[in-house]
Amino acid sequence: MALCRLDTADGRAGLDRVLAEPHRVLLATDFDGVLAPIVDDPAAAWAEAGATDVLGRLAPSLGAVVVVTGRPVAEALRLGGFESAPGLDHLRILGQYGVEQWAAATGAATAPPAHPGIERARAAVVDLLVAQGLDGAHLEDKGRALGVHLRRLPAPEGAMERLQAPLSALAADHDLIVEPGKLVLELRAPGMDKGAALDALLAERELAEVTTVVYAGDDLGDLAAFDAVERFRGGDGDFAGLLIGVGGNPADDRHELMARADLVLDSPAALVGWLGQLADALAGGRV
Repeated sequence: MALCRLDTADGRAGLDRVLAEPHRVLLATDFDGVLAPIVDDPAAAWAEAGATDVLGRLAPSLGAVVVVTGRPVAEALRLGGFESAPGLDHLRILGQYGVEQWAAATGAATAPPAHPGIERARAAVVDLLVAQGLDGAHLEDKGRALGVHLRRLPAPEGAMERLQAPLSALAADHDLIVEPGKLVLELRAPGMDKGAALDALLAERELAEVTTVVYAGDDLGDLAAFDAVERFRGGDGDFAGLLIGVGGNPADDRHELMARADLVLDSPAALVGWLGQLADALAGGRV
């Protein structure tokens, strides 16, 4: 896997900037499906072997390293092993699409109160699953979101198609929205998305020197983050960006994300390998 083999001119320009000015780079990545493989039990989605270590190798050379995830911060910390990891003294985690924030430098996490619709919708979602004959689905309570995981069902794709419309109607009744993912439907408050989280992060004074953003994602929820990077690199000023799609498969409904990526890698393990090559290049001062 060649470090410089990128599919787009924007991507090649972004990588050139990463190699030339790593201290002005923000590396942002999703967790599930990107740093960790997708598994049947979301509570057991441990980070890919070497993922945390390679971020620790890269972080001292970069302007910032951030994990942007739909998971609560506490879950990302547990599954990623990020807390007190070597090299990640300044890691940031934006949990639940940026609603929760954690900084390794302080160890502090902040979050506003949950949307009241989440509490009201919880029992209604259980009733809907029973009514649809889908009570074998796993309901993940994230506090500020509800994830309906369909992977364990006998025909998960059909279940997802059947459930999406009634679940969206239920969400609307509680002033929530539904975000589809990999055999999961998530109810959350409107306005919570990874693009808004990235925009807010880039507006911080501490990141004023960032001129290049690298983002790695795998699913429909990452499209908003791709939008944010494209706005950043297409705006006024000398800015660059690199979009990485992980787990690419043009046959599935995430093709839009992969089609927009500057680089497509087939798995979290492949991303870890690519990031390792990047760390080697930065350490050696060469491509």
